[in-house]
Amino acid sequence: MTNGTITDTIVIAVIAVMMFFAVKSSVKHFKGEGACCGGGGKPALIKPKKPARVIATKKILIEGMTCDHCAARIQNALNALDGVCAKVKRNRGLAIVQLGRDIDDEVLRQTITDLGYTVSGIRSEG
Repeated sequence: MTNGTITDTIVIAVIAVMMFFAVKSSVKHFKGEGACCGGGGKPALIKPKKPARVIATKKILIEGMTCDHCAARIQNALNALDGVCAKVKRNRGLAIVQLGRDIDDEVLRQTITDLGYTVSGIRSEG
């Protein structure tokens, strides 16, 4: 074997190892198990404060959530708002929000868009 052949073999082996780990990481990410926006492991959720009296329930359609950390970020941000109890369902691209006080749709929309996600609709339920 010549020096050029050995060098080529080493370079190909290094690239193959890098590609293996890149593909492995991508598969976890697209399954919602990656750490794209909050670190590895199970995402920490803020326990929502259920309103004493629910005056409205809204469904918010959200685009751009790729993992459980995305859903947790949105859910935590909504639940940090006074009078809001939210549950985010990543697989459905949906947040179900119970309101204990009157909150303008634009406040809910802005809370989500400030995190980098897109709100494609907000509708009131029953």
